[in-house]
Amino acid sequence: MSHLLRINGQRLVDSLFELGRCGALEGGGVCRLAATAEDKAGRDFVVARMKALGLAIRIDAIGNVTGIYAGEQDLPMVMMGSHIDTVATGGLYDGNYGVMAGLEVIATLQESGIRPLRPIAVTFFTNEEGVRFQPDMMGSVVFAGNYPLEAALAAKDRDGITLDEALSAIGYKGKHKPGDMAVDSYVELHIEQGPILDREGTDIGVVTGVQGISWCEFTLTGVSNHAGTTPMAMRHDAGLVAAKIAVFARDLAKEIGGHQVSTVGHMTFKPNLINVIPNHVVMTVDLRNTDNAELIRAEKRLKEYVEKTAQEERVTVSSRSLVRFNPVIFAEDIVTAIQAEAESQGFSHRCLPSGAGHDAQFMASVCPAGMIFVPCVGGVSHNIHEHTKPADLIAGGNVLLQVILERAQRAA
Repeated sequence: MSHLLRINGQRLVDSLFELGRCGALEGGGVCRLAATAEDKAGRDFVVARMKALGLAIRIDAIGNVTGIYAGEQDLPMVMMGSHIDTVATGGLYDGNYGVMAGLEVIATLQESGIRPLRPIAVTFFTNEEGVRFQPDMMGSVVFAGNYPLEAALAAKDRDGITLDEALSAIGYKGKHKPGDMAVDSYVELHIEQGPILDREGTDIGVVTGVQGISWCEFTLTGVSNHAGTTPMAMRHDAGLVAAKIAVFARDLAKEIGGHQVSTVGHMTFKPNLINVIPNHVVMTVDLRNTDNAELIRAEKRLKEYVEKTAQEERVTVSSRSLVRFNPVIFAEDIVTAIQAEAESQGFSHRCLPSGAGHDAQFMASVCPAGMIFVPCVGGVSHNIHEHTKPADLIAGGNVLLQVILERAQRAA
């Protein structure tokens, strides 16, 4: 009988556009950085929706907000969720979709007169994007107990404002201890943020896990000198070393193959003048792989190359790790349930890992966890042109509905 249940698709789509007005950018897209006034507006909008559904609301000390639909029994809750903060030029769907779809699932159950055995909850986690404060996925990593609350609250933005101060200023520094609730399982619905599903015309992505992530920052120090009078053999060129590292990082990913990817996403030169040899470069390398052994191999190869090249060019180098997360494999029973539900509803589907980090990877250390992907047009995300077709948004919401209801009806 539950398969006759369907979410109100238009209401879900409308809710995403309404949330998108909070921090809307001229010309499209959203800028809703964590713990800003725009984030407060988005939080207030979602909390108002939670209150309208009669949910019990809990706000913890890192600013994570959870709305709980009580079950018939006081059992560990089945949780849905994601985040509502965005990058500076974000779209309407990244993170927001999982939160609003979760509320739509609860609204559908309520309208159908269904009170599940277990409580069902929707959580939006603080600072998932990691744009204003680092590390990223901060709310879920603290919730899972994998990062100290005190360190997270002490993180500062570029203006020297701490997360503690920012959350207090917008009224979202709660009193509950992060993670102080019994969670049975966690399922996150998300746009793919990549091109695979859209390119293949596949309806549903059954996410098997999340790639391991390694972010490293290198600081290269050479000697600044005249670009016209300094012979090539007598240079200490930090810029040349940076360029060689960038090329090596790409070649390394191609050599290792499989799911290995590599990106140099940030590089600053000093003095940054056309006719002066750079004496100072700060750059980052982002390595990711679903296989931790291969990721470790990539890290080792990169480190060796950086040290060797810097020595050859008579440039000094220092490095620091910014982020290091092991790959995560999602719970087999949740992966199987998503796959079976997609098939039952007649949706094409395929299994794939997530190339991006998500709150689900940290929730997987708290309870069985899984993710559902839907296509995004052209694989475009973290972009004002990010778009997912309404039919795909609705399809994902209906798969989520059934998976969550099935898990919430399980006895102790």
